[in-house]
Amino acid sequence: MLRTSFVRTARTLPTRYTRVALAVQRPAISAAVRWNSNQAPASGKSPKTPEELAKKAAYEKHNDLQRDWDAKVLSYEELLPKTQSPTPSTWLIDVREPDETAQGMIPSAVNIPLSVLANSLALPATTFKEQFGFEKPKRSQEVVFYCRSGKRSTTASDVAKRNGYTNILNYTGSWLDWTEKQSSKPSA
Repeated sequence: MLRTSFVRTARTLPTRYTRVALAVQRPAISAAVRWNSNQAPASGKSPKTPEELAKKAAYEKHNDLQRDWDAKVLSYEELLPKTQSPTPSTWLIDVREPDETAQGMIPSAVNIPLSVLANSLALPATTFKEQFGFEKPKRSQEVVFYCRSGKRSTTASDVAKRNGYTNILNYTGSWLDWTEKQSSKPSA
């Protein structure tokens, strides 16, 4: 009996100490694994095929677009003068669907639904004019996007940037903000 208990104790002692030692070292091991997992692969292999190079270039372009996002956000007070005295160099584009524009539009705005915006901005100027009935905005002209609540106009700003437009403004208050401010404005 004494012999059996001695053997059992001898078997469990190293296991207990091993568990304690591992428990003490576990945070250090976890930190090392996390640190190493954030490092670049050590293989040093660079993409060689044209497909891999194209994927890498597209990925880098996407990251550059995200890094240098610079669409200025307009407030109601900044947009109001643009609607009261529109200029040919500024475009106010409503990206809501045509059935939504039946509620009304901001004065001097034109409608290009978000669902067709990307394809429309890629059209030649003559085809664009035939399809929409007005001139296509030039890539350097000021373009202001709005929608119902500001989400689609943000997407439209991104689409315009990807199509080469450089002077992009986003009225994030959009139609809801416009109607609220117009209804609370004292009538003259």
